[in-house]
Amino acid sequence: MTARIEFFPLGNADTLRLDLADGRKILFDYAAMRNCNDPQDKRCDLPVELRRDLDKASRNYFDAVCITHTDTDHCKGFGDFFWLEHAKTYQSDDRVKINELWVPAAAILEENLKDDARIVRAEARHRLREGKGVRVFSRPERLKQWLEDQGLNFEQRKHLIVDAGKLVPGYEKDRAEQVEFFVHSPFGWRQDENTVVSRNEDSIVMHATFQEAGTESRLFLGSDANHEILSQIVQTTRRHGNADRLRWDIMKLPHHCSYLSLGPERGTDETVPDPDVRWLFEDQREEGSYIVSPSFPIPIKGTEDDKSNQPPHRQAANYHRRISKACDGVFEVTMEKPSKARPKPFIYKVTAQGIALELSAPMVGNTAAAETPRAG
Repeated sequence: MTARIEFFPLGNADTLRLDLADGRKILFDYAAMRNCNDPQDKRCDLPVELRRDLDKASRNYFDAVCITHTDTDHCKGFGDFFWLEHAKTYQSDDRVKINELWVPAAAILEENLKDDARIVRAEARHRLREGKGVRVFSRPERLKQWLEDQGLNFEQRKHLIVDAGKLVPGYEKDRAEQVEFFVHSPFGWRQDENTVVSRNEDSIVMHATFQEAGTESRLFLGSDANHEILSQIVQTTRRHGNADRLRWDIMKLPHHCSYLSLGPERGTDETVPDPDVRWLFEDQREEGSYIVSPSFPIPIKGTEDDKSNQPPHRQAANYHRRISKACDGVFEVTMEKPSKARPKPFIYKVTAQGIALELSAPMVGNTAAAETPRAG
C-alpha cells in the first residue's frame, strides 16, 4: 500500500497520522480541540475522524502514539480517547489502544502536571516501570536517577530509551514499512544541565525517510522547537556528518508558524531567520516541497490578531511564502482551506515520484485524485 501523511485542522494544535506501507498507523500528538457545543467552531472533530479511519481498517489501536511534549495543544483529550494501562478508569471498550507510547524524557521527569499532561505522564511511567509498550526519547542522567529511585534497573530498561542521533527501533526503509525515523531532539545533555524542564525545548523532533520504489522522500517533524533548538539541531547534525537527515520534502512547521521558530525578532513584514535555521529552511528543502502550518489562519496586517503575541505570525508566514515560491513549493495552513463546514484534513501520498497532495475530488474510480508529485 501507499504510505500517507495526514494533517488535521485543529487551530493552533498538532495531530498528524502516518499510514505506513505495511499497514501500521502512527499518531503524532493528540489534541481534541473542537468545542462540539459551538456550531461556529471550524476545527475538525478529531475523535470522530480517527475512529472513522480505524473502523475502516477494522482495528481499535494505533501501532504507536507519539506525544512530542505535554502542552495542552499536543495532548488535550488523551485521557478521554485512549485505553490506558495504568488505571481501570481508562479501560472501557470504546477506547482506542496504544501498542507503543512514545514520549520525551521530560514527560517522565516533569512534576506538577495537570489534566491530560498528568495522565500522559502516569501512563508513560507505568509502561516504563513494566518495561514494555513505551519508548522514551533522550537519555539524561536524571532519567537514570528516576529509575533508580523507583527501584528499577536502568540496564534492563535502556533498550526502551532512544538517544538523539539514533534511529527508532522497529522501522527500516528497506523493509515492508518502508520508513525510518531519525531522532534529532531532545538532547540528553540539555536536560542534565537544565534544572527546570522546558517542554518546547525538550520536545521530540524527528526526521522520517520514506522509500517507495527506490525513491526517498523526507518528512521533518518540528514539534514546537524554537530557533535556538533548531540551530542546535543543525549544528549538531552537521558536525556529525548527517546533513542528509535535515533534507526535507515536507515539513510540519514548528510551533504553529511562530516567528520564534525562525529567529529572536518578529520583524515588521518578514521575520529574519537565524543563519542555521535559514540553512534548514532554504538550503535543505527540495524543489517543489511543502510546508504545512498547523495553525489558525494567518492574520491580516493591522488586525488585532496581527498584534497578538500568539502564533501564527504574519511575518513568519511571509518568510515561508516567499521561500516556497522561490523553489516552486507550497505553504499550506491547516485552517485556511475554504469550507462551508469544517476544513478537511490535508493528506499527502508518498509515491515513487515523490510527495503528492491527495485531493478529495475529483474521484478517479474509487481513489481520490492526487496532484503531480512535487518532491522526492
